Amino acid sequence: MRRLFPRSIRWQLIWGTALLQCLLVVAVFGYVYHQERESLRRRTAERLRYQVNVLANTAASELEEHHPTQLQLILDGMADTPSIRAVRITDLSGDTLAYSDQTGKAGYPPLSTAERRQLRPLSTSNIFDDGDQGMMAAEEIDVDNVPVAMAWVYPDTAEDQIDLSSILRSALIFALLAIAANALFSLLLARSVTRPLRGLLRGTKLLIRDPERSDVFPLKTRSRNEAGELSRSFNTMVAALKEQRAGLNETLALLDSMLANAPIGFAFFDRKMRYVRINQFLAEMDHLSISYHLGRTVREIFPSAVGVELTAAIERVFTTGEPVRDLEIHGELPGIPASPRIWLTSLYPVRTGGEQPGDQRGNALQGVGDTEFGPPPRWVGAVIVDATERKLSEELLRRTEKLAATGQLAASIAHEINNPLEAVTNLLYLLHQQPLDEESRHYTNMAQQEISRVSQITQQTLRFYRQSSKPTLINPADVLDAVLDLHHGRSNAAKVQTFRRYRDAVELFAFSGEMRQLFANLIGNALDAMPNGGRLYLSVRASHAWYQPEVQGVRITIADTGSGMTEAVRQRIFEPFFTTKEMTGTGLGLWISSEIIAKHRGTVRVRSRPAAGAAEKSEGNGSADFAAESERTNFYGVKTGSGTVFMLFFPFCGLADQVAAEVEGQAMEGVSPSQIL
Repeated sequence: MRRLFPRSIRWQLIWGTALLQCLLVVAVFGYVYHQERESLRRRTAERLRYQVNVLANTAASELEEHHPTQLQLILDGMADTPSIRAVRITDLSGDTLAYSDQTGKAGYPPLSTAERRQLRPLSTSNIFDDGDQGMMAAEEIDVDNVPVAMAWVYPDTAEDQIDLSSILRSALIFALLAIAANALFSLLLARSVTRPLRGLLRGTKLLIRDPERSDVFPLKTRSRNEAGELSRSFNTMVAALKEQRAGLNETLALLDSMLANAPIGFAFFDRKMRYVRINQFLAEMDHLSISYHLGRTVREIFPSAVGVELTAAIERVFTTGEPVRDLEIHGELPGIPASPRIWLTSLYPVRTGGEQPGDQRGNALQGVGDTEFGPPPRWVGAVIVDATERKLSEELLRRTEKLAATGQLAASIAHEINNPLEAVTNLLYLLHQQPLDEESRHYTNMAQQEISRVSQITQQTLRFYRQSSKPTLINPADVLDAVLDLHHGRSNAAKVQTFRRYRDAVELFAFSGEMRQLFANLIGNALDAMPNGGRLYLSVRASHAWYQPEVQGVRITIADTGSGMTEAVRQRIFEPFFTTKEMTGTGLGLWISSEIIAKHRGTVRVRSRPAAGAAEKSEGNGSADFAAESERTNFYGVKTGSGTVFMLFFPFCGLADQVAAEVEGQAMEGVSPSQIL
């Protein structure tokens, strides 16, 4: 079958169209034949019904008058009709009384089984089909409303069959003409489709043989169909390829421009340590022009120790062929004294041979080549990054570590102060038990209060240093109050009023030391924002997560009426080393705070309104509770012109699962849960 199917599009189209037309003709021919045959049967049935009715009425009159000879004449007359083959009169038992064929009078053909089934009372004429004789009609002959005989009519369908054959012959001729017309149309259509395709195929083969040949394209085509459009598109593609080939140098120039303006320093050196290429970014980094670099050695550009170190590294790459990565060079910019910089430099060999790195390594294993990694490099490329800012960040981190050490020292001092404090407290107690005058007793009471306050401060200082290794059940309101006690003197000096609203006595599993650090950072920043006085608002209450109402937890709000933040600052407050306190800030407080919040599986939202303008809109908060809370910035109906609101949410299930797992594990080891908690 596949061999009979044509391979070209032209003959595939013709063959497929002819096959489809033949199938369509067969379907239409079958439908017409069926319809005409059914129409013929309906016409024959109507005619038989009329003829048998006429025969029954005429025979009834003759039988009523007892004229049997006239009955035979009536049958012979009806038999002369072209559409009637034979007629018959029988009694009710099926015996023939008269038959139109006189030649067989000695023996009339008996009734068939199908005919005998009609020997029953019939209210009207009955048309039925005998398997052997075809369609026929039967009707009762009534005399004075009493059935006395049966009339039978046998049709002659020869003329009808001739008409049916004529109709089918006409339909067949029309179908053949339609097939021929469609084949001709398909031939013409296939020619218009395949002509541009043949030209396209021929041009493509010629282009494959000789890619530089230019007399083949553009292909000429007049077709307006998809094949012609394909040829024109192919012409456009070939023209584009020619333009790309012609513009190869322009593409290389574009890549060179991209390299020159990349936001990282690139340079290439020859064996005499001279600059052969350098990009604009590196030239600006050195504060010298590109033309000043080209042709000069590294020592001429950097006469200091920077040039010596970089030259030695380049020589090592030329000698060994091995790249040098992450070389840290310290020095000053040429022409700008007292400008210490730190560069992170990576050097790599540039070879022009066609060998791949794997081939070069294989040659090196066999002892072939001038270097360990293959042929000697022609140039050395350098990727240079100014790492000064990163190093400054690292230095800032070291300063932060010193602050941590200072905090440790403060905790040690607080621990040492505790012992004499206890002695002084005992002495004051004993002194208070002695008989004293009113003034002396007043002074001892004041001394006891101050000593108690000093003791409380030392205890809070020790709690900051003594971080718990396991989460414990804490009251956030108590932790906030403890942090406020540490900042009591500072807030009084700045004339900051503190307002608290602790609606519910809620408890939470958390690391108490880290929560103190978190609250200390937020409260300390709030006090820094109010150097000339203001109001500090604290709120603790049970609530639910903003986007998950089924998650219950604690919502803590810390708000101030300070200077506020701009949107640009608010977007970066949780970045490490970002600070607006130039001399006193490290940029790590809020970053560490965000880590503590994440560790406790909490969330934070910030809203701030700078003092100079209207409140900034909170982007994407999606919480009516948060919007209402931050809109009024305090909890007593007092509107503020500027300030910042930090809203924290900690779910009850944040660290409770971890505590439950530890309790279960310890219980399995024989430790009671009370010992853990």
